[in-house]
Amino acid sequence: MNITWKLIADSYSGYWNYLTNEILYPSWHNYFYWLIGISLFIWLLEIIVPWRTNQSPIRQDFWMDGFYMFFNFFLFSLIGYNALSNIGVQAFTDLLAQFGIKNISAIEVSSWPKWLQLSTMFIVADFIQWNIHRMLHRIPALWEFHKVHHSVKEMGFAAHLRFHWAETIIYKTIQYIPLSMIGFGLTDFFLIHILAISIGHLNHSNLNVNYGPLKFLLNNPKMHIWHHSKELPAGSFGVNYGISLSIWDYIFGTAHIPGDGRDIDLGFHGDEKFPKQLTNQMLYPFRK
Repeated sequence: MNITWKLIADSYSGYWNYLTNEILYPSWHNYFYWLIGISLFIWLLEIIVPWRTNQSPIRQDFWMDGFYMFFNFFLFSLIGYNALSNIGVQAFTDLLAQFGIKNISAIEVSSWPKWLQLSTMFIVADFIQWNIHRMLHRIPALWEFHKVHHSVKEMGFAAHLRFHWAETIIYKTIQYIPLSMIGFGLTDFFLIHILAISIGHLNHSNLNVNYGPLKFLLNNPKMHIWHHSKELPAGSFGVNYGISLSIWDYIFGTAHIPGDGRDIDLGFHGDEKFPKQLTNQMLYPFRK
């Protein structure tokens, strides 16, 4: 128990030091200011060349989505997720140790060129996330949490990180073991993270782009808007589940782009009863 409490204390102090360092000391390897910079750049593009010209730059729920963005990206870890995840990792490591297992890496890629390691990590992680995203739509209990993300009625870049904090736990927990089994040998996946944020922001932006032929590889605004459509194909739980890559949807038959999609109704059936206040949105799945 003393070890557990020390782990909790170290988790809080460690993350607090990390967060204050991120805010007080800007650098090229600083997630905090990269998030701000990417957000401002895409927001500026939305203002200059908007796809939906009748949509205000300060769209519906703009500020709430901005809070979600920083809460899910930084504050949630400070409140408790960082400590919880460290305890989970330690418990999993201790469990493996009971069976004499010290390392679960099944594939050793540390000798690969760094670009190949990063590319492999990006593709594998995105495929896992694509499958988790499908689960969020198909499993009723998980869908109640995912409704927060789909309650967006006007699309913009900040909607990317508007999601219930429990989704962080769901994604990271399911990702942990398969990614741990690949010995990447890298501690800094900064470029992957920044790339994923940029693509995600663009997917949710009010911009008229689909990347031409690359649309079959990369998720994009004209594809992702249909994922948020209130009207889905008959019998479907959802479409266009791609996070960064669209190729999974084309491979597994979940791609759906029946038209332009610019002015379609967003949300889900019954969303008129979904809470409008942030606190009630966070409590909604538990009340359900």
